[in-house]
Amino acid sequence: MELSKDEITRVKNTVPLLEEAGVAVSEYFYKSMFEKNAELKNIFNLSNQASGRQQFALFNIVVAYAKNLENLDKLSNDVERTAHKHTSLNVAPEHYKVVGYHIIETLRHFLGDAFSKETEKAWLKAYLQLADIFINREEQIYSSSENKTGGWKGTRDFVVLEKEIESKLVTSFYLAPVDKGPIADYRPGQYIGIELKPQTSDYTEVRQYSLSDAANQSSYRISVKRESEPNEGIVSNYLHDSIHVGSHVKLTPPTGDFFLQETHKPIVLISAGVGITPMMAMLEHLHKQNHSESVTFLHACDNEKQHSFQDRVKTICLKHKWEHHTWYWESSIQNSHVHTGLMNFNDIQRPLSDSIYYLCGPLGFMKFAKDSLSDLGVKEQNIHYEIFGPFAEL
Repeated sequence: MELSKDEITRVKNTVPLLEEAGVAVSEYFYKSMFEKNAELKNIFNLSNQASGRQQFALFNIVVAYAKNLENLDKLSNDVERTAHKHTSLNVAPEHYKVVGYHIIETLRHFLGDAFSKETEKAWLKAYLQLADIFINREEQIYSSSENKTGGWKGTRDFVVLEKEIESKLVTSFYLAPVDKGPIADYRPGQYIGIELKPQTSDYTEVRQYSLSDAANQSSYRISVKRESEPNEGIVSNYLHDSIHVGSHVKLTPPTGDFFLQETHKPIVLISAGVGITPMMAMLEHLHKQNHSESVTFLHACDNEKQHSFQDRVKTICLKHKWEHHTWYWESSIQNSHVHTGLMNFNDIQRPLSDSIYYLCGPLGFMKFAKDSLSDLGVKEQNIHYEIFGPFAEL
């Protein structure tokens, strides 16, 4: 379903008008869609809606797509990341019809006379092209998850085997299938979706949490930070306060396009705050595989009380003689492994230029880390990162 040159031109000509309207386009879209299709609130993260992050994300995607109709390969990474996220939410082809209708009506509202019949047809064709890309890729992911050993499609009932406090704000949950059957393997760095219905929410809430341990064929571990910011924390607080050993939850299969690549090169794992969770899965995996090259584990957090997994990291790194460093924003402790202030790559002993890097943490931290590595001459293709939440770029 390729667009003609005229159709591409018509779509791209509307971009300046959309950019002028800004996130108001997304705000109008969601308001209209939720008024007429309230059932979709069971899929969308309403906390991100309230904070405005989802509106900003959708606007970025729409504008990026319109600008790159002649070079869709440029969006392949974003499509891949979003498709994995959609499968954790059980997004189905019929949802694209609803979304498509409201996108067209939103464009009609904002573009006015510029949204001629010909422009509407061009936009509809462009949207259907994008929807087909997502639907086809998501079907591949669903099929792969369902057909692997221990796999499934949709949700599956799990029971909480254990809760373990990792730090002041983070608690781990060990989850096993109620049916006692095998569970799907995963790549370290990937996540699962968890579906819950907190008493404080009118709708089903779905969240994604990184798996924080190496795959073991019998249970999954997620490590959840208790959030306290306004418009956040509905699910994390419910997990901490209301989900106990013996509680049942529904999970979607492991997925995600951020994961440890098999390599014989040195590896550097960089995290801040709860971004340590996928890094722990990677570290545990490298430990089990007895990775032949050096591993460097770098972490930043506010203070010791908020430092999750610190003893486990020390134990693994000591066993393999791997380097590890921690930066506390507030601390009276300082030694060869513990530092105060912002993460500083000059504190690291081993050379970094030939390593493969994995980053996870708050957006600002990852941008700082990525820029710092680039300044040190690290190639962009050697830097991989995970962003929690809606579509964003570093």
